[in-house]
Amino acid sequence: MSLIHGWKFQCTNSTCLPFINVITSPIIKCQIACLAQTYCRAASFHQLTSNCELFTDMSNEIAHMVTDMDIITMVVIAGARSSSEPTTTTTSSTTTSSTTKTSTTTSTTTSSTTKTSTTTAFTARWNATGTTVAGNAGGTSGVSASLLSGPYVVRLDSTNALYISDISNNRIQKWVIGNSAGTTVAGLPNGTSGASSTTLNQPVGLVIDSSNNMYIADKYNHRVMYWENGASSGSMIAGTGSAGSANNQFNGCNTVERVSSSGTLYISDLANQRIMQYLNGSSSGTVVAGGNGAGTGSTQLWYPFGFTLDSSTNSLIIANYDAHSVVRWVIGDTSWTLLAGSSTGVSGSSSTLLNSPVGVAVDQYGNIYVADSSNHRIQFFLAGQSSATTISGVTGSAGISATQLNSPYGVTLDSQFNLYVADTGNNRVQRFARY
Repeated sequence: MSLIHGWKFQCTNSTCLPFINVITSPIIKCQIACLAQTYCRAASFHQLTSNCELFTDMSNEIAHMVTDMDIITMVVIAGARSSSEPTTTTTSSTTTSSTTKTSTTTSTTTSSTTKTSTTTAFTARWNATGTTVAGNAGGTSGVSASLLSGPYVVRLDSTNALYISDISNNRIQKWVIGNSAGTTVAGLPNGTSGASSTTLNQPVGLVIDSSNNMYIADKYNHRVMYWENGASSGSMIAGTGSAGSANNQFNGCNTVERVSSSGTLYISDLANQRIMQYLNGSSSGTVVAGGNGAGTGSTQLWYPFGFTLDSSTNSLIIANYDAHSVVRWVIGDTSWTLLAGSSTGVSGSSSTLLNSPVGVAVDQYGNIYVADSSNHRIQFFLAGQSSATTISGVTGSAGISATQLNSPYGVTLDSQFNLYVADTGNNRVQRFARY
């Protein structure tokens, strides 16, 4: 990259805006961040604040730069890019070359393989104004088919229909985007709670398989229910229905994830401060994270409200609600490593801190999305970065407007990286379009 000291882009047109802002230091990390993004053509590094701004095509702006001694501007030179983004399409071609040693006894043939990779660009930019896709835009709660009451987790099926854990109504709602009402697909439509095979008691976690069968963390029934697509009742596949700390029990199961290839379930056992692994068909689980009491120690969890599977690293990415952190726990390890927030349980509203994180998602590039509930925002952490960008909500400001959130608990993405947020305190699901 070509470095220009003491100059910045004046931006003479309305499109001259960074598509990513990230706090990072030293300057070499800003350079790496730019080279890792296929669309990045230039970067400006603010030395005092360590703010790294990434830009797309700035060729028309080079002639309109102004002085600013705090800034070092960097422009990508043709051929300099060596993208660190994960490849989405890889093709291989093999060429064979031969070398023969002059000898009466030895002839050696060697071959070499050349791989060429195609990368898909990722632009981290979302519309800050959300669209209500389920529930009432004004925040009204209720039990009718057009309303929600405390939506917690949002999942998408192959058609992008929403499945929503409507916890205070003790039901799971399926909501086709564009419709004005949802359909109850688990639990009772009238919101009645219970412990029978047809009822739920504050269902939180939810997974959908390829046939749209559901796996539901039925929190206060201390069980995981399997609910076949179209069925009016479910069957208990984990837990006993009573609170406890044995390996076949839960005390407030909160989130469930499933490995589609094996059927293995991972379940956050909230009050036992642990995450359990249930092999397909097993009636008892194994502790794979936590289980050492509540705390901020590297072998402990502190109310692991939400987590997601990161198959690329065989790990769990866990939102530690009361520790105000997001950690990575490699399956098989005995401790976590910090990804975001504080390692000592400090909460805050800066770009490096969290306040009661709940939902967490990871994309194919390793970027992390966190529902930072008490800061009323969704935080976006570029892979490997500990400083975030707010991509929806207003930090510290709960509200009902289209740009605000109120205690968001769930976050998920569709295949186009559009963001869906369970805006729990506003009793609605918001969609923030990526562009």
